[in-house]
Amino acid sequence: QVQLVESGGGLVQAGGSLKLSCAPSISIFINAMGWYRQAPGEQRELVARISNIGTTYADSVKGRFTISRDNAKNTVYLQMNSLKPEDTAVYYCNARVPTTTGRDVNYWGQGTQVTVSS
Repeated sequence: QVQLVESGGGLVQAGGSLKLSCAPSISIFINAMGWYRQAPGEQRELVARISNIGTTYADSVKGRFTISRDNAKNTVYLQMNSLKPEDTAVYYCNARVPTTTGRDVNYWGQGTQVTVSS
């Protein structure tokens, strides 16, 4: 099975920046990759997603976060600038991988903690 390895989380003060990265443990073809987050007591939500079609961002992070992808390394990044306390959450990497059945399957990272202090 595919394992997604995440890094880059940590503690930062409001207004600071962090950069998350995520890559699969084996060489595979991935249709799309993205970042989701879940704050305490909240539901998991989409933060950003990237595919060969384009990118998608949650309204709350537009203008502050940038998702990018290195196709050669199969690595996805999330550059987070102007961080706010409400960005505090566990961030999960997601990858959609095609199968022989014709339907994509979801793979998830274990999550990396991002904490923004006021």
